[in-house]
Amino acid sequence: MPFVHIVLALFLSILCAATAVAQVPADAIYHGGDVVTMDDKHPTAEAVAIRGGKIVAVGLKNDVLKFKGDQTTLIDLQGRCLLPGFIDGHGHCFVTGIQAVSANLLAPPDYTVQDIPGILAELKKYARGEAARKFGIILGFGYDDAQLQEQRHPTRHELDEVSKDLPVMIIHQSGHLSTLNTKALEIAGITTETRNPVGGVIRREKDGKTPDGVLEETIHYAAMARVMPKMGQAELDALALAGMKLYASQGYTMAQEGRSIELVDRTWIRLAEGKKLLIDVLSYPDISAHENPFGLGTPWHSRELQNGYRIAGVKISLDGSPQGKTAFLSQPYLIPPIGQPASFVGYPAMPVEAIIRKVALCYEKGWQFICHTNGDAASDMLIGAIKDARAQFGPGTDRRDVMIHCQTVREDQLDLMKEYGIFPSMFGMHCFYWGDWHRDSVLGADRAERISPARSALRRGMMFSQHHDSPVALPSAIRILAAVVTRRTRSGDILGAGQCIPVDAALKSLTLWGAYQHYEEHNRGSIEVGKLADFVVLDKNPHKVPILALSELKVAETIKSGKTIYAAK
Repeated sequence: MPFVHIVLALFLSILCAATAVAQVPADAIYHGGDVVTMDDKHPTAEAVAIRGGKIVAVGLKNDVLKFKGDQTTLIDLQGRCLLPGFIDGHGHCFVTGIQAVSANLLAPPDYTVQDIPGILAELKKYARGEAARKFGIILGFGYDDAQLQEQRHPTRHELDEVSKDLPVMIIHQSGHLSTLNTKALEIAGITTETRNPVGGVIRREKDGKTPDGVLEETIHYAAMARVMPKMGQAELDALALAGMKLYASQGYTMAQEGRSIELVDRTWIRLAEGKKLLIDVLSYPDISAHENPFGLGTPWHSRELQNGYRIAGVKISLDGSPQGKTAFLSQPYLIPPIGQPASFVGYPAMPVEAIIRKVALCYEKGWQFICHTNGDAASDMLIGAIKDARAQFGPGTDRRDVMIHCQTVREDQLDLMKEYGIFPSMFGMHCFYWGDWHRDSVLGADRAERISPARSALRRGMMFSQHHDSPVALPSAIRILAAVVTRRTRSGDILGAGQCIPVDAALKSLTLWGAYQHYEEHNRGSIEVGKLADFVVLDKNPHKVPILALSELKVAETIKSGKTIYAAK
């Protein structure tokens, strides 16, 4: 057959195939509202058609209606706005479930706790409930000394007022500290003789020996493992499901399990095998302590989701939290924690030799990793370790090393991050929740105005995601959107106007760029033909409201693979 005939036959076969696809009717067509696609080639549309959980047409309404058949459902958005489902840049979906079943100790606007008596009242109420009786522990989550009238942590003696017989443990909103009553300290095995571990601190009473109840970092995590009740499969599954439901209510269709342990990963695998996942979940087992965690040698460690779940890589943690004053900084804290000198800069979670070894291991094995660095000194440690690993193993093929939080990252560090291909996942939500605290107590005005420097990254042409680190904050994409566009603090101050970013970039950081971070840009993150029908419906178009009204946007519906998984009442 002559070459020209072969080309003609091939063209006709493609044309026939395209016509056949067009003649297969869609399952549903969305219309009647704004469609914000996150696709720069076609940023808006009038309608979207889906079939089999995927997008088959996007564009003008009349064109998309050509996919309508007798069984096609027409869904009128009624003036609302359809966007890609939000993607979790960094969070802890399972632990979010724990938050959902704990006493709520959050400050306004998320809840009502404003002082230590308010904490005690919530804990006493929780102590009378079924959970405390069933599990034999009084558990609270979300207190924040920065927002309490007393401007300090509660003590073990104050928690003893709630109960002296049951362990009482309240977890700081940062997730990096906790306060325990005397009974919980006893169960955790923490006494006057217990020394501070590497990367952790036991705060003491005036005698310098007796624990006052407040635990930081590694000793906090160790105490949680000992004090938390043992749960069966049913209880563990329920926590995971509670976390997914909360995520779905905020418009998320993909969540991250950003520091998993074997117990948690086994729970996710069990739910995935039973096809019980509400949204997709990506897990990153922690290698801060163990360098060969469960899951990496199983088929679940893959670039392909299996029933909505996969182990995507590993997690490394290099320091603590700035709001808890445990992040590792290059310059001292404005006001050091009680008992610390004026030169206090926080501390790393591990020696520099350990981070060099762990990053090199990830390069040797080809693992993606996400690395927690809040302080710029911790970021220096990570950048240096990546430089060494690249020199030893080469830059790798399409590596996407992720710096989680990078809150105080400097301009010179951003230059190196771009050079080495380090993907920033920023915690711009801090501008609202802790902006005033960072300015007045943690960093001072000059450094505080540069936290989460998203505009600096944009100027360099860098992609980045934005995250909530739930349960550190509620998994609210809307709160993130408002915070990074306006950088308004709780008091109404603008914390670094020069780091504000446009609405479009903020939305990309919650959708398409988050997909890229997770090697998922071909499957999700924008409304394009062939991608998953994962959507969020907002009551208004973010591009059409005043920026100071962004925080008032509401999630009306969340759609996963074409099926509604959340609808506002």
